[in-house]
Amino acid sequence: MGGVGNVISDSVLFTTADSIINWSRRSALWPETFGIACCAIEMISAGCARYDLDRFGVVFRPSPRQSDVMIIAGTVTRKFAPVVRRLYDQMPEPRWVIAMGTCAISGGVYNTYAVVQGSETFVPVDVHVPGCPPRPEALMHGFLLLQEKIKRSRALTGTTVDRAAAS
Repeated sequence: MGGVGNVISDSVLFTTADSIINWSRRSALWPETFGIACCAIEMISAGCARYDLDRFGVVFRPSPRQSDVMIIAGTVTRKFAPVVRRLYDQMPEPRWVIAMGTCAISGGVYNTYAVVQGSETFVPVDVHVPGCPPRPEALMHGFLLLQEKIKRSRALTGTTVDRAAAS
């Protein structure tokens, strides 16, 4: 009878609802197939066989209603910003945004009246991937940072746990 007790105690798992929900969310990120400028070529490269984002659970989806991650890859003009915001609003909750490239982060070298000087002026950005254009490895690192952010978040309230306050 002692052996049966050991088997039962070895198969018991204690966890929280937050950790299970966050594990499932970060293990299946579905970014929208959406590119604006030259950074989109690097985003497409990250999804190809050489870099293989599938191993991180990242699968590109054709519709905003099927995706939970928006990658703003390129220069956003003032005329196009409402379109990006509409796509963001069509995504189901929870949703995350990665600003990829210097143009998406701060307007880049196109510092004119027609270019939005930062994507966070019209959508909330979770991760910034710097570069002009950033390499596919940098986008992969951005996804890893996003996965860490999701891991630290409270699934039911949507807030992020601060590491300094938690320890």
